Amino acid sequence: MSDVPETPLLDTVHSPADLRKLPVAQLRQLADELRAETISAVGTTGGHLGSGLGVVELTVAIHYVFDTPGDRLVWDVGHQCYPHKILTGRRDRIRTLRMGGGLSGFTKRSESEYDPFGAAHSSTSISASIGFAVANQLSGKPGKGIAVIGDGAMSAGMAYEAMNNAARAGNRLIVILNDNDMSIAPPVGGLSAYLARMVSSSEYLGLRSLAKKLTRKLSRRVHQAAEKAEEFARGMATGGTLFEELGFYYVGPIDGHNLDHLIPVLENVRDAAEGPILVHVVTKKGKGYAPAEASADKYHGVQKFDVITGTQDKAPPGPPAYQNVFGDALVAAAAKDDRICAITAAMPSGTGLDKFAKAYPERFFDVGIAEQHAVTFAAGLAAQGMRPFCAIYSTFLQRAYDQVVHDVAIQNLPVRFAIDRAGLVGADGATHAGSFDVTYLATLPNFVVMAAADEAELVHMTYTCAMHDSGPIAVRYPRGNGTGVALPAVPERLEIGKGRILREGKKVAILSLGTRLAEALKAADALDAKGLSTTVADLRFAKPLDEALIRKLLTTHEVAVTIEEGAVGGLGAHVLTLASDTGLVDAGLKIRTMRLPDMFQDQDKPDKQYAEAGLDADAIVETVLKALRHNSSAVVEGARA
Repeated sequence: MSDVPETPLLDTVHSPADLRKLPVAQLRQLADELRAETISAVGTTGGHLGSGLGVVELTVAIHYVFDTPGDRLVWDVGHQCYPHKILTGRRDRIRTLRMGGGLSGFTKRSESEYDPFGAAHSSTSISASIGFAVANQLSGKPGKGIAVIGDGAMSAGMAYEAMNNAARAGNRLIVILNDNDMSIAPPVGGLSAYLARMVSSSEYLGLRSLAKKLTRKLSRRVHQAAEKAEEFARGMATGGTLFEELGFYYVGPIDGHNLDHLIPVLENVRDAAEGPILVHVVTKKGKGYAPAEASADKYHGVQKFDVITGTQDKAPPGPPAYQNVFGDALVAAAAKDDRICAITAAMPSGTGLDKFAKAYPERFFDVGIAEQHAVTFAAGLAAQGMRPFCAIYSTFLQRAYDQVVHDVAIQNLPVRFAIDRAGLVGADGATHAGSFDVTYLATLPNFVVMAAADEAELVHMTYTCAMHDSGPIAVRYPRGNGTGVALPAVPERLEIGKGRILREGKKVAILSLGTRLAEALKAADALDAKGLSTTVADLRFAKPLDEALIRKLLTTHEVAVTIEEGAVGGLGAHVLTLASDTGLVDAGLKIRTMRLPDMFQDQDKPDKQYAEAGLDADAIVETVLKALRHNSSAVVEGARA
């Protein structure tokens, strides 16, 4: 925790309009105070730190130069937007970041007019900004579309698809490339700043426009030759040839922490008739906070921390995180099978594959933020006899659904999908919740879809994936730590499509998929205490279903309840379809399906989210009792949503 810093100048800024009243000479002080406030706020709440500190000066400069919110500013990913939120009227709530009822950790349209486009996944900003720019053109409004995109997000194909379509936006579109990994350009100094200011100046652009008009009058060939010569000469001096080829006027690279460089260049770009324009700024993650500068990876996303020492709060010791259980299990499997390889889309530590990368670097592939490529790359590996594991968060796998269908499922290729962050994810909210993977995978022919109820089951399921060569297979598991069960010394290959019964009763059957199993067992204890003998089954598989087990449970119990950490269309829908197709509906069964509600849930602690969703033990008991109270004619219906 930290005390609130003294910020006398920042205290006078309640909106960008206030910021624009300040003299340029005071912007350095404002940036320093904004950085201190950001560090203090994240020290209190936890969240994304390094990325936000890297864009403090850029945030100040953009809001100072451009007429936001009339000019529509889109932050790619949005995890660097905390300084932006402080400057746009949300400072009084900044210490509620990522909390229930508080500010989102990303940009969010419903939160502020200064967040014109919600973003928590990468590489969407240029496309959206083109939309804003063209809409303003068509409606006669003056505003520009401004996209701030990091160099990491430029690894995704969507960014290039957008740039290829950017010419229509003309000078209404400005893309600011925030190069914070030095992956495109080295640190820059006075010469490059001078060149950037020169080539973005109205004098240079005016002469350039005049030269174009003159050469165009001479002949098309002379005009094209002169244009290429100018682009080549400028590219040699400043870089940016790739962006020029995509139709952008390139300016940069410039020091993204030097306001004396940023302000005049952005003013030139704002007033330019040329367009679309790409401004390349070089920044440093964690800038201005020594612990974050020294270890950017550890300070990308942080727990609450002490501002003076940088020491982050540590969770009390407990069971291992699911991602680490998966990573260890995959390393163990790979030790016995050199066909096993692992693919991630820019999330090696988040998926637990950092362990695999250290053990088997030649079989590890981080393809960048390119989920579509990751899936089809895995399909190619599988077609050539390898055993690829494609480890991608549930919410990010959505971006590669066509590849899952077309390149994997239709060809029945044995790609193994390790689907992390399945279910609700707490502080990251709706954008990162893994709500839909069972629904969108279990509808596909040839797929096997498993859900781990605990960390021991995840070990077995990882091994089962490794041994499954007859088609695509997926295992889903949640964010966070396991339940504390002992991990198996030797993994077991599970029989495909077979569930297990953990306790037997006679009146109520609870059919669970995934980690709601612990709540199902709690509910069974409560129901037994009320004299309602309860069976609890862990189905393990959403596809193929254990039809024999399900038919047995449905025909021998008065009430059956399915529960899962997914949206409608998942396990419950498949069980109802089975009951309908086999004529069990006509037998007077009482079936209730419990699943995530038909809404996007905001951030909160996971336990509170699941209680709100009606997927805890109390809700299971309530659902059963309500069904028994209405035990009349045969009814098949969905339970609480």
